[in-house]
Amino acid sequence: MHFFKYQGAGNDFILIDNRTHFFDSQNTALVAELCDRRFGIGADGLMLLQTHADYDFEMVYYNADGRIGSMCGNGGRCIVAFAKHLGLVEQKTNFLAVDGVHEATLNAQGDWVSLKMIDVNSISRDGDAFVLNTGSPHYVKVAHDLDQLEVYQEGKSIRYAPAYAQEGINVNFVEPLAEGYAVRTYERGVEDETLACGTGVTAVALAMAFDKKMMGDIMTPIKAKGGDLTIRFSQSSAGVFNDIYLEGPANLVFEGTINRN
Repeated sequence: MHFFKYQGAGNDFILIDNRTHFFDSQNTALVAELCDRRFGIGADGLMLLQTHADYDFEMVYYNADGRIGSMCGNGGRCIVAFAKHLGLVEQKTNFLAVDGVHEATLNAQGDWVSLKMIDVNSISRDGDAFVLNTGSPHYVKVAHDLDQLEVYQEGKSIRYAPAYAQEGINVNFVEPLAEGYAVRTYERGVEDETLACGTGVTAVALAMAFDKKMMGDIMTPIKAKGGDLTIRFSQSSAGVFNDIYLEGPANLVFEGTINRN
C-alpha cells in the first residue's frame, strides 16, 4: 500500500490516492492500525483523495481511532498540497469535504495553503467558555500559564463531560500573546493533545473576536505547539462570521509503501 505523509504545523496525516477506490473505506481497524505510531505509519488522521464529478477531488477524513471524522482544517490544507503534488490542481481548487465545498489557494511551491472554512452563524457560552462549530465542534477556554497546563487531563475531562460525552468535543485552551494567541488542543478521535488543530485555532480566533465584540475584517495570528497559523475572517454586527480562511504551511514529509499481512 503506497502512502504519503504530510504535516501542517505539526498536525500529521497519512494521505492515500484513492482515485481507483482500492482502499477498503469500511475497514476502520485498518485505518486505526495505519495511524498507530508504534505498529503502523503513525498519524493524527488518515485521508483518502477521491474523484468527484463536480469538484477537483473529494476529501474523506478518518480520525486516528479509525472512525470517519468531521472536518479537519489542517488536513484540508494538507490534502490540497497533496492534490498539487499529484498534478490535479495548480494554485486554486474547489473540493468536497464532509462539511461541504471548500476553496483553497496555494503558493507556487505548494507548501503554503489558504483554506476557506465554513461560515459560523452562532457562538454559545458554557460558563466562561465558548462553544462553536467550525466544521468540527469546539470548546474554547482562556487559560493562564498555558505551557504548564495539563492539557491531556483537563481536555479529556471536558471532552467526556456529560454535556459532550455522546458526540465528543474538541477542547482548546487559549492564552493571549502580545500579538494573537497561543493555543493547545485536546482532539477527540485522537484522544490526546495534538501539536495543532486547524478547526480548533479557527474556533479560538472567532471566539476571541466574539468576546471582544470586534467587527469587520480581522486577522488573528495563532501560535500552536507545532507552528504558526493565521486566521482571516469578517464578523458582522449580527455576530455572523464569514470569509473565514485558515492559512499556514502544509509539507510533504515522506512517502513509502507499508506491507499488509
